[in-house]
Amino acid sequence: MNLIVAMMLFFATACSPEDKPLTPSTTTVGDITLTIGDRTFTATMEQNSTAEAFRALLPLTLEMQELNGNEKYHYLSQSLPTNHTKVGTIHAGDIMLYGDNCVVVFYETFTTSYQYTPIGHITSPEGLKEALGSRTSKVIFTSQ
Repeated sequence: MNLIVAMMLFFATACSPEDKPLTPSTTTVGDITLTIGDRTFTATMEQNSTAEAFRALLPLTLEMQELNGNEKYHYLSQSLPTNHTKVGTIHAGDIMLYGDNCVVVFYETFTTSYQYTPIGHITSPEGLKEALGSRTSKVIFTSQ
């Protein structure tokens, strides 16, 4: 019963277009694995409600589109909680949420004026760019 109430509260708040403040988490979100072709990468998740909501969707297979020669993105069919910040510098391996439903995996480091909500970061992004390639990539996200 508590699970049903929690899910109802999540979906009631996740669909709002406004940014929602993140509440401190007392639980560990944990690491996730990204599988791209025959390569596997480990990502450490942020301690926020966005990362928790994303992790709750796993396992998840996304066809991620190429953009700007530095990132892959996919629009989810549902919204996640947000707390957009001007991150300033994007680092190769960053996993971010753009808007409230666009998951982005960055494979280059660069500066930006855009706002994102951090989800996690690939701990060793060496080879990520090559694994993702220059076209649409299938990325499988799983819990550890």
